[in-house]
Amino acid sequence: MRKERLIVPTLAIIAVVWVAAQLLSSVLFERSLRQALEDLEARGEWRVNRTESRQGWLSSQGRLILSPLLGRPWRLELTYSARHGILSTDVEGTVLPRLDTVLQQAVGEVTAPSVPRWQGRYHTLSGHSELRLALAPFVIQQNGRELAVRGGRLRLEGVFGDWRLRALLDQLTLTDGMAQLALGATELESRYTYTDGAYHFAQRDHLHIETLTLSYPSYEIQLSPLDLNSHMVLDESELRIKGVLEVGDVMVPSEAPDMPLLNGRIELELSRLNADAVRHAIRRLRQEAAWGDASLPMAEGLLARLEPDLRKMLSDSPRLDVMTVAIDSPLLGIRLDADGALFFDARQLDELSVIHLSEEKEQAKWLERIDGDFTWHDAPTVAALWLGLPLGTRELQFDVVRGVWRVNGRPMPELWPQ
Repeated sequence: MRKERLIVPTLAIIAVVWVAAQLLSSVLFERSLRQALEDLEARGEWRVNRTESRQGWLSSQGRLILSPLLGRPWRLELTYSARHGILSTDVEGTVLPRLDTVLQQAVGEVTAPSVPRWQGRYHTLSGHSELRLALAPFVIQQNGRELAVRGGRLRLEGVFGDWRLRALLDQLTLTDGMAQLALGATELESRYTYTDGAYHFAQRDHLHIETLTLSYPSYEIQLSPLDLNSHMVLDESELRIKGVLEVGDVMVPSEAPDMPLLNGRIELELSRLNADAVRHAIRRLRQEAAWGDASLPMAEGLLARLEPDLRKMLSDSPRLDVMTVAIDSPLLGIRLDADGALFFDARQLDELSVIHLSEEKEQAKWLERIDGDFTWHDAPTVAALWLGLPLGTRELQFDVVRGVWRVNGRPMPELWPQ
């Protein structure tokens, strides 16, 4: 009899626990989604609008609009429907790209079998999220030009402060009349780690293009493969950006079917960009986005308002280090093996104008701030001859003094007619 009396209270306790767990799962999912959107905006690159949100203890629905913070020529409309469980929440929805009127008229219509759908899962206890998107083939056509994408896949996963992205594109073909650019299998891997508000962050990206072919009626250029690695770090004092470009064999089959035109590797790093100025510029951009109209580009005069921050970014005398330039041309019999650095003079920055940088007079003022040197090791004889140096010269020293180039202590000759 006692056992029978315990059944009802036990079932009631189980029901209460289940309801509480469902509610907690819904609350934690909502908090994680809100935090993820805030993290996305903290970088200062995206505007995020949440136009619809219906939260429930069994399910939730909503609609998001993502657009670039500057210009906003396009946007992504994402819908989501979440089913909350005790240990995890399953999410699915659609992704619909939208172009603004001007870009839509320029690009033309987009045809696709269906609206792309995505799926994801949020783990309640760990806070780990994962998202998967399968992209169906689509075609963009406009005035005889055509962009065809065979299909692709995307996976995004991570937790607060650490996100990983992997995107695969099967094939992309751009056709313009008789010319055609074709990219083979393309893969992007990215990892983004950050602190609250993106005060500090680091991002690593690796882009791999298996093949690239540029075709014209009279000739064809083939490249295989192409790799681009980048590492961006914002710490307490500076923003540093390091990049490595590796170019496989570039072939011109009509001229030399068995010998590459060139291949090589370039490694460089930009550093000493003032971190506080970068963070202040990001906050300024977010303020501008909050004040403006979501359907319009940034308000006029934005560059003028950003100019103090842009100049402040240069206050620590940025430098560009070129650690490696190793380019080999078996077809021409020339090898380029060089390294060097450029420095920016940050004194009296108020004399410079970002707004008028398109004017030749202002460009000359900026070029006068640049100094540095580059060395071409074991240069071929033809390079010395081309630069008007003795034929026995094997090392070329390029110096930049106030924007003026010299080679081995001599003024740089005019290589191309004006």
